[in-house]
Amino acid sequence: MRHNKAINHLGRQSGHRKAMLANMASSLILHKRITTTVAKAKALRSYVEPLITKSKEDTTHSRRVVFSYLKDKNAVTELFRNIAPKIADRPGGYTRVLHVGFRQGDAAEMALIELVDFNEAALATAPKAAKKTTRRSRAKKAEAAPVEEPAAPAAEAPAEAPAEEAKAE
Repeated sequence: MRHNKAINHLGRQSGHRKAMLANMASSLILHKRITTTVAKAKALRSYVEPLITKSKEDTTHSRRVVFSYLKDKNAVTELFRNIAPKIADRPGGYTRVLHVGFRQGDAAEMALIELVDFNEAALATAPKAAKKTTRRSRAKKAEAAPVEEPAAPAAEAPAEAPAEEAKAE
């Protein structure tokens, strides 16, 4: 039974697992998205999100704490200079895991993990999603439009009617 076994050990011993997650987190911060297995992506998400939250407060202490996890000076600099200001108002959920299929060699399920605010394709479609309306609001617009339209054709109808009567006579 798996009682009180919350962490996925990923088939590795503690030191190997910590080093692997530190390297993956550094790569994610530097490249903004990486492709890995689903299990590693989910483990990485729980590893890197607290570090991103810690980067919102730019102090020497928080930099040292993040550096103790990442062990990469360039990744820490990137996190505090570029990523932290962009996610400052976000209350959490800094990463997104997208399933992308299966690996060719061993059919392992693969995933793309990315930083949410750095996906240009998703940010480009975000304004379109904001403009989307519900059926209820469209129905109200549709009801309002026919009320206005009969007034305009009614004005045209008398102009056409005498012309048709003149042709008939």
